[in-house]
Amino acid sequence: MRKFLQNIANTRFLALIRKEFSQIRRDRRMTLSLILPPILMILLFGYVLNSTVANLRLGVVDDSRTPESRELIATLTESKSFAPAGNYFSADQLGDAIGRGNLTAGVVIPYEFGRDLQRGRTATVQFLLNAMDANTARIAQAYAESVVATYNSGLRDSGLNADFRRVAPAGAQPHSEVLLYPAYLYNPGLVSSWFVVTGVFGMLCILNASIVSAAAMVKEREAGTLEQLMMSPAGTYTIIIAKIVPLFLLLCLMVLGAIALMKLVFQVPFRGGYLLVMLGAALCVLCGIGIGTFIATFTKTAAQAQLTSFFVNPPLSSLSGALTPAQALPAWMRPLTNINPIYHFGVIARGSMLRGSGLNTLWPNFLILFAFTLVLVSLSVWRFRKQLS
Repeated sequence: MRKFLQNIANTRFLALIRKEFSQIRRDRRMTLSLILPPILMILLFGYVLNSTVANLRLGVVDDSRTPESRELIATLTESKSFAPAGNYFSADQLGDAIGRGNLTAGVVIPYEFGRDLQRGRTATVQFLLNAMDANTARIAQAYAESVVATYNSGLRDSGLNADFRRVAPAGAQPHSEVLLYPAYLYNPGLVSSWFVVTGVFGMLCILNASIVSAAAMVKEREAGTLEQLMMSPAGTYTIIIAKIVPLFLLLCLMVLGAIALMKLVFQVPFRGGYLLVMLGAALCVLCGIGIGTFIATFTKTAAQAQLTSFFVNPPLSSLSGALTPAQALPAWMRPLTNINPIYHFGVIARGSMLRGSGLNTLWPNFLILFAFTLVLVSLSVWRFRKQLS
């Protein structure tokens, strides 16, 4: 270990670092791939793409506990748009569950709900929406309003509003109805691009890192300089780290540019800490480098590397929940998102940027993302070292 650290600190390692930077600088295609994809992906997806809605997790606070309130809850959960996700004792507990990401929406039925309906008064129900995904919040609100309209029609049919169809005389008792007052949490302006660009951010970190690293490794093999490195006095691990470090630093600059673009163009808020987002992005970049290096060890040309990446990158993107909510996936596919590093970084980015969540909430996703990074980088280093040997 001591000898390895000495090799890292000596001038031989620094010379390899300078060599990698010079090689990247001379490769115009690689330089463009570090600049153009972040701009194009974030701008195009942020302005064009819209997400869909299904299986929204609905929490309930039923302070009324009457047949009328139970009927309203049953009406809300009959469709596949809302899925019952538990009952809560207070609105504060419901809000905390939405803040942790356990729920997408919540309904609070007050104590006077059933009594007001029986007496012909207007009953009020509060509907809480997690508006980080503005498109989901809009559709959820429209569906909830439609459900309430259907429920009001059922009230009239049950006799609670017998005089609704007649012109009521002056001073007549008003008809019973439910009014819905939505509250948009974390995205009051319902800016749909906030959800999209924070998801594209994770895709950008991993996919671009894998493409760039695979291209760099394969091109060096095609140029024949890999054999020259094997003949140099530098150790195997020194060569591997010297090849990874420049790519990692340049991709971290790409991450900073992507964050600036999200902030300046789409006004994405940063309610949490920048450090958490950067740490998650750094882990994502290392995951991407590990994937790209691993692919490069199985291919001999750039065309083969691109073809192999086609079987890896699209599934990672489609099953990440980056562009559409993960709840919209079929039930048998949803567990696959848990083994996708892009999904966990999306949870970290959206939680930190939009909700203001800290490490005490996001640590499970950080732990899983770190495990992915450790496994992928270890596999790629093992394969690359085996190739050098």
